[in-house]
Amino acid sequence: MPGTTRVEIRTLKVGRYVALEENAYKILGMSKSKPGKHGSAKARIELEDIFTGQKRSHVGTVTDTIHVPLIEKGSAIVTHIQGNEVHAMDNKTYETLILPMDSELNLVSGGEIQWMEAMGRYKVTRDH
Repeated sequence: MPGTTRVEIRTLKVGRYVALEENAYKILGMSKSKPGKHGSAKARIELEDIFTGQKRSHVGTVTDTIHVPLIEKGSAIVTHIQGNEVHAMDNKTYETLILPMDSELNLVSGGEIQWMEAMGRYKVTRDH
C-alpha cells in the first residue's frame, strides 16, 4: 500500500494510526489475549476512520504485520473558502493547499488551521 509502512501488531499503541483497505484509522482501544494450547496470542483493535468517523474492529495475532500510514501534519493560513473547499497557504512551504470543508469548524479567511494528510487524503483538524 503506498504511503504506508509495516509493523507488528504487538508494537501498536492507543492513539496511533493503522491502515486497512485503503483507509487510515486511529486506534481507540486494544486488548490482547493470552496464547492458547494450540494457538498464538490474539489482539483486538478498536478503530475509527480519521476522515469519516466510522468505527470498526480488527482481530489478528500479535505477530502479524499491519500497515501504518505515514501521516504529515502542518498549519496553514486560510486564503479563501470556495464552495466545499478551503484554500490555504502552508506556513512552512508557502504552497497552496485545497482541503475539503469540515462543517463543524468555524473557518474564516485569514484564520489559521491545522491540517493532516494520510494516504493522499487531506483533512482540516483544527481551527484557531
